[in-house]
Amino acid sequence: MNNATPLRLKFRNLMFPMTDNDKQNISNKKLLFQYAGMGAQIMAGLIIAVTVGYWIDKKVKISFPLFIWLLPLITIIAMILKTVKDTSKKQ
Repeated sequence: MNNATPLRLKFRNLMFPMTDNDKQNISNKKLLFQYAGMGAQIMAGLIIAVTVGYWIDKKVKISFPLFIWLLPLITIIAMILKTVKDTSKKQ
């Protein structure tokens, strides 16, 4: 491992300390990536739920497309609960 890298970073922080604006930008980027990841999970979950629901409806041969409605609804409810849990303040 290269031990010079942490020393160089420490020196840089001493010479050019981070301002509050820099810290805010890093915090905003972290939140942006966190919410973008959640959005991608929701979209992937819905695409999988619709595809599996369509496949089950085709196999079961029900006159009403039950699973193509039911599975995405369950997925949306689960994702909302997960989002609330992930974004709530930790105590």
